[in-house]
Formats: sequence, C-alpha cells, structure tokens
Amino acid sequence: MTKTLNSRIPEGPVAEKWTNYKAHQRLVNPKNKLKLDVIVVGTGLAGASAAASLGEMGFNVYNFCIQDSPRRAHSIAAQGGINAAKNYQNDGDSVYRLFYDTVKGGDYRAREANVYRLAEVSNDIIDQCVAQGVPFAREYGGMLANRSFGGAQVSRTFYAKGQTGQQLLLGAYSSLSAQVETGKVKLYTRYEMEDVVIVDGHARGIIAKNLVTGELERFTANAVVIATGGYGNAYFLSTNAMGCNCTAAIQCYRKGAYMANPSYVQIHPTCIPVHGDKQSKLTLMSESLRNDGRIWVPKKEEDAKALQAGTKKGSDIPEEDRDYYLERRYPAFGNLVPRDVASRAAKERCDHGFGVNNTGLAVFLDFSESINRLGIDTILQRYGNLFDMYEEITDVNPGELANEINGVKYYNPMMIFPAIHYTMGGIWVDYELMTTVPGLFSIGECNFSDHGANRLGASALMQGLADGYFVLPYTIQNYLADQALWGKVSTDRPEFVEAEKAVMAETDRLMGIQGKRSVDSLHKELGHIMWEYVGMGRTKEGLEEGLKQLKALREEFNTNLFIPGKKEGLNVELDKAIHLRDFILMGELVARDALHREESCGGHFREEHQTEEGEAKRDDENFFYVGCWEYQGDDTKTPELIKEPLEYEAIKVQTRNYKN
Repeated sequence: MTKTLNSRIPEGPVAEKWTNYKAHQRLVNPKNKLKLDVIVVGTGLAGASAAASLGEMGFNVYNFCIQDSPRRAHSIAAQGGINAAKNYQNDGDSVYRLFYDTVKGGDYRAREANVYRLAEVSNDIIDQCVAQGVPFAREYGGMLANRSFGGAQVSRTFYAKGQTGQQLLLGAYSSLSAQVETGKVKLYTRYEMEDVVIVDGHARGIIAKNLVTGELERFTANAVVIATGGYGNAYFLSTNAMGCNCTAAIQCYRKGAYMANPSYVQIHPTCIPVHGDKQSKLTLMSESLRNDGRIWVPKKEEDAKALQAGTKKGSDIPEEDRDYYLERRYPAFGNLVPRDVASRAAKERCDHGFGVNNTGLAVFLDFSESINRLGIDTILQRYGNLFDMYEEITDVNPGELANEINGVKYYNPMMIFPAIHYTMGGIWVDYELMTTVPGLFSIGECNFSDHGANRLGASALMQGLADGYFVLPYTIQNYLADQALWGKVSTDRPEFVEAEKAVMAETDRLMGIQGKRSVDSLHKELGHIMWEYVGMGRTKEGLEEGLKQLKALREEFNTNLFIPGKKEGLNVELDKAIHLRDFILMGELVARDALHREESCGGHFREEHQTEEGEAKRDDENFFYVGCWEYQGDDTKTPELIKEPLEYEAIKVQTRNYKN
C-alpha cells in the first residue's frame, strides 16, 4: 500500500490560507499554558525566537544549546541581510513578488502555501526586530535602508553592515534572556540532544548529554521542537561552524521523522577558495558584496595561465580583457543571479581553464568600478568589516589601489569560489511545522519547507525568525490543545530508561573500537567523497560510486575508529565521533536522493539533465514532488521513498529565466 503524507495545508486561495488558519485554529487557554512544557533544542534565530515567544505566551520552556551561550549559535555568521516585502524603495516589491521570487529561486520545488506564509509574515519580522533595537542600516533621512540580493530585481534586503545575523541574534537573545529572567525559560548551555523519546507514539522528551561532565540526563515535555540547523558539514569543508552537526535531526529520523529532499544542498558562489589540505572550514564572503562587486575571469587563456602561475595579478588585466561572464550570460540579473546559477557559472569557467589562482579554482570579485564611481568611503561604509575579514585571511586589501591603466584605476579584487553553505533539505514537516512524529516539530534550516531546491540570499534569517516568532507559536497550540488534558510523563517510564540505555550502549561501542583512525581523518575522507561524487555536478555513475565508497567508509568507521580519553567528563573527540556517525548516514541520504531524482533543479545538478546552454533541466512530469525518506530500522538498510505531490495554484510552473 502506497504511503501518503498529510501536509495539513488549509483550504482556500494561497493568499488567504494563513489568515483562515489562524482564525480557526484551536487555542490553549492561559491557565493551561502554565501546565504545559515545551523542549526547544537549539538557540539560533529559530530556536531562540521560538523559546522566547513560547515563554512569553506562558508555556514552560526548556531550551538547549551546545555552545556556552546562545550568542554563539551559528546564526551569528550570517552577514548580508534579511528579506522582507516592505517596499520602502517604492520599486515594485510586494508580498506576492517576494513569494514569487522565492518559489522561482527554489526552481519550483518548494511547497507553495508555506512560501506565501513566509512572505506574508516577513514584514512583521522587521517591525519586531526594530522594536528590539536591532541597528539596521538607515538612509540619510532615517528610513531603513535596503539592498539587493540574488534572484530579485528589487531592493528588499534589510541589513546591519556585514553583521546582520549577529545583530538579529542579539535581538532574539535579548528576548530569550528576558524570559529566562522571569523563569518561563530554563536555559541549558553545553548540552547536546542525543535522542528523542517517544511515548505512545508522541514525542514526549529527550535524552541530553552534559558536554562538560559527560553525564546523560532525561527531560520530559508535552512537545519537542528541533532547531539545530543543517547538515552542510557532511562535506567537512563548508561555511558552517565546526560545531554544526545533524545528530539531533538524524536521531529524529531514526525515530520515525521523514527526511525530505536531502539532495538539495546549496553551493554558495562567494567563498574564499580552499588554500591547502590543513583547513577545517571555509569562510563565506557575503552575497551582499555582489551588489557593488563584479565577477569576472580573463578573456584570454594566456592571461589565466599567467594568473595561475603568479606572474600577473588581477589588477594587471585591463577592462577590455575581462570577461564579466554573469553579466554576459544573464543580462537582466547580472551579478545578482541566484546562488546555484552563479556557482555553476563559476565552475564552468574554471573547468575551461580560466580560473585565476594557483589551483585554477577561483574567480575574481572586483570593486574597482564601484570605488571609482562612489568612492572608497561609501564602499567601506557598506562592506568595511567584510573587507577587513578578507584581508585578515588572505593578506590582500580589496580596497587598496593596485594599478592604473590608461587612466583607469584598478583595485585589488577578491578571489572567490563556490563552497557548501546551506541545506534546503531537512526534516519533513507539515504546514504546522510538525514532523511525521506527533508532538515533534522542526523549525528553521532544520526543516525542508520553504526554499525548494535553492535558497535565495537573505532568506535563511527570514525563515528562522518567521518560524520562531510568527508561525510555531500559533501552530503548536493546535497540537498542545489536546495535551492540556494529559498528565505529565515521568522520566522514570520505560521509554526514557530504554532510550538512555541505548545512548550509553552506543557510546560504549564507539569508545571500544580502539582502532587507528582519528575522527578528523575519517571526516575528511567523507568530505572528499561527498564533494567529488555528490557535489556541484552529479552523475548516475558518480553517485553510485559515492554510495559504494560511503558504505566502505562506514565499515572503516565501525572497525578502525580511535577515540582518545574516556567517556566520562569532557571528551570533544567522542562528541565529534557521534556527529561523524550521523554525517555518514546523512551523506548516504543526500547521495541516494540525488541518484533517484533524474533531473536537475536548483542546487541539485545532474549533468545528464541540462540544457544546451548548461542550465538545469527539470522533469516536472516525473519529479514534481517532495522526496521523503523513511528509516527502516538500521543504518545499513535502504530507506523507503514516500512522495508528497506538489500542488501550485497561484504560480505557473515554468523554466527559470534570469536572462531577460
């Protein structure tokens, strides 16, 4: 019998669904809220805003983070901005246009109703953050400033220099701290969720590890919310912080939550290139730089060879010998095409021998034209801290005058190349953000719901805060309205005991392997397999080979892993080993989903399925659905594919066009 999914999308026109939902949802009365507990795992923008909002509503919230402070959540690294349809620039923006751009940017593989709701609440986010004191950039007259991001022809991105994620996180943290002070939120720092506990088919708690003492603790609640981010570190080298992991999400998957569209992994086009084999992560340069920076490679192959050999610098090549390939190929959007399009275009130029560094895997991001037009002070006012970051890492100042040719001043360009960044796939959730496990919710990057096959820049912060502030606080009540009638579940129940025993047994197994390979060496090998066979360009043969090598890597992990130290107390290598165990399973899900999806769309590019011009070629007749994977009880067993058909009523599904 074919399994089906109930996405719980409300009836009515897409523009009215959210309003109708809120008008008819069930509520929890104030006195009952005082009796209900909610666990929120994660303190990034989604987790912190959700915990703060639920606490302010009256629920008892237990909030967990692996860092020593919520201020260290990876949301802090988001630089460029947050989208909203305020239309302050009077340039034609609207809720519908933000909705349309997001669906189109995701290559028509997102759930339409969720995306419209995201666009609809985007304006409320800006009002909320301004009220919190987030220092958004402002125009001379005091109005909030906007800039453009990829995939849009309007200026709708609000920003705070190149520190937008940090400032938004501090706003959410201030709201969270207020609820901690009142006692409605209890914060657990340096704790990691090791398992979710299912009681009578419902998520009723978690097993968490105190990362300092190494002890396991049981926590019970009426609902569990997962807000732990994406799985980009399965590729080892990514723009994610080293601590980012998918263990919480994978444990939910093992307990019955479906994993949706795992092959949709975003390659960000403006990352500082790899410079050796000793790196542990990559550094992202904000997409906002593409507002004033122009991307190019040399027109002449001999110039490219000279750049690769180090006998020429970018500033030595005059304007007429530069190929601004994004402006050439996509005249309507130019340097502001979506990330997947820009990334593939950079790879295409480098594959043809026009890369500009010693590896041949880099292109230039150049600010000479903007500096000459606007002045260096204006450019530094917009991007100064990003320029500083680039110089700190590469010892090159992109705002420094480097050459003058025929009266034209040329400044040092940045070098950039695509890298793993964000994951659009994640835990499957319905319209209420609940997974296939009743009482288990997933928000922010951790779920799959809003971005389709490619996320537009400045939409991650939008989704995280939308879910936490304005969606989950409504939808979770529809579930908790029933829980108000239930008694508390004791952590002495057999389900909690068994879950804790299973975590302890797995820890003992990993510690007992006592092989010869370090966690990092195995993780690097995983990253190589993922980038080589499941990266920017995928083929049937490559994906099959990748799955074969991933199977061998799991065997190597299970027989030759070495973890120093003891399981008691602080043991970072043990924690990393647990993460790696789950990255291997996640990597297989990404590869398996990519293998089954015989089309190209967004960040998923099957080289067998492309147009004559090298663009993604979708197959809407056979793959117009969300691909969900169900765990079969063992990591080595092939998961079952369940499909959620996509239904579009407001937008015509067509081939993406960023050329005119």
